[in-house]
Amino acid sequence: MKFNQLKLERSLERAITELGFTEPTPIQQIAIPPALEGRDLIACAMTGSGKTAAFALPILQRLGQSPKNAGIRALIVTPTRELAIQVHEHLSELGRHTEISSTTVFGGVNANPQIRALRKGVDVVVATPGRLLDHMQQPWFSFRDLEILVLDEADRMLDMGFLPDVRRIIAQLPKKRQTLLFSATMPRPIVELSRNMLQDPVRLNIERPSAPATGVTQTIFPVPEKLKPALLLHMLRSPEIDTALVFTRTKHRANRLAQFLDQAGISCDRIHGSRSQPQRQAALKAFKERKIQVLVATDIAARGIDIAALPHVINFDVPGQAEDYIHRVGRTARAEATGEALTFASPAESKELAAIERAVGRRIEHRKLPDFNYKAQPEGRFEIPIGERIAEIRRRKAEERARRRAKEAARANRGNTAETARPQRRRRPRRASRAS
Repeated sequence: MKFNQLKLERSLERAITELGFTEPTPIQQIAIPPALEGRDLIACAMTGSGKTAAFALPILQRLGQSPKNAGIRALIVTPTRELAIQVHEHLSELGRHTEISSTTVFGGVNANPQIRALRKGVDVVVATPGRLLDHMQQPWFSFRDLEILVLDEADRMLDMGFLPDVRRIIAQLPKKRQTLLFSATMPRPIVELSRNMLQDPVRLNIERPSAPATGVTQTIFPVPEKLKPALLLHMLRSPEIDTALVFTRTKHRANRLAQFLDQAGISCDRIHGSRSQPQRQAALKAFKERKIQVLVATDIAARGIDIAALPHVINFDVPGQAEDYIHRVGRTARAEATGEALTFASPAESKELAAIERAVGRRIEHRKLPDFNYKAQPEGRFEIPIGERIAEIRRRKAEERARRRAKEAARANRGNTAETARPQRRRRPRRASRAS
C-alpha cells in the first residue's frame, strides 16, 4: 500500500513526500482509514512503529476540513515532556502545508509562554496531564470546541500514576468527540479505561503480545556487577559502537556512569527526572546531532525519544519490568530499520532477565567478549551505597545547620558588643516643681 491510497488531502500527501515517506507502516495502514471515518479506536502497536503519524494525519485532515474557530479542537495527552515535544514536532512537519496550529503544554518550564499561546488560540494542544490540569483551572480555559482526544502511550501514564489525572481531564471534555487510544502494551486498567471513554471502538492488535521491533538484534552479556563500567568502556572504545543510548536503573547510577565515562574520555551527557527541562533538551539535541557519543538515561527516556538511525541501545542495568525492556529496546530499529540491543546482566538480575525472556517468548542469545578480562578487579567503587549517601547528606545538613547557628550567634554577639560600646547618655536632673 502507498500513502496515496489512504485518501489524504493533497497538502498532507505533499508533506509526506517531502519527508521521504512512501509506504505507510502496518499500524498506519490499519488505523488511518477508520480514524479518517471519525471512528473511535484503541490500538496496540510496538514502539517505533509509526503510531504518531497514525493519529496525527487523521487529526490534520479532519481539522482542515471543518470550520476553523478560536477554540482548542484537538487534545493529545502524553505521559512525558519528551514525548509531547516529539509529537508536536511530527505534527508540525506533517501539517507544514496546512493552517493547523499547535502548541505544547508541560511542566518544568515557565508557564507564561504556554498561557500566551493558549489565550491567543490554537487548534491542537499536546500536553502532559499535570500542567494541563493547572491550565484547566483558569476561567479563560475551555474545551467546548474539542473534536478529537488522543491518549498516547496510555500504559506509561498508568505506570507513572497519571490515570487519576487522565480521568479528571476526560470528565471535563465534551461527550461528543472522537477518541483515539494508542499504546505499546495494553494492561487491564487501560482496557477498562477504554470501555468508559470510547464509543464502539475499532480494536487494533489488542491481543498481540508485546515484543520489540523485528529489526532488533538482542544479546545478553553476563557480567559481574562490579565489571559493568569496564565492559561498557571496552565496548565504546571498539569500532563497532560509535554511538549508543545507555539505560541505568536509577538517577544516581546515571550520574555516576556519565561521570565515569567522561573521566575516561568518552563524550557523553545524561537525561533523567532530576535534570531541568532545558538540560534534558540540550542533552538530547547534542546526542541527536552526534556531538556526543553516549546519552545515559533512566526510563524517562524509554518512551517518546525518537532518534533517527540509532544503532545501539545498551541496558547497563536489567530493567525491573519486562515492559520497560521492550520500550528501551524500541529506541532502536524504529520505522522498520535495524539495530542492536545489548543487555548487561549480573547474577543478581537473573530473575528480571528470566521475566524478559518469557515476555519476548524466547531465550535471548547470551554471549561473552573474548578479549575482555572478566576476572579483573575494578579501581574504586562505581556506586556509593545508599546508606553512605544518606549519611553524607545528613552530615552536610548538620554542617549547614552548625554554620547557620554560628552566623546567627556571631550576629547576635556583634549586636550585643555594639550596644555595650555605645556611650550612655547622661540624664539631666529633674527640676523641682514650683509646688515645692
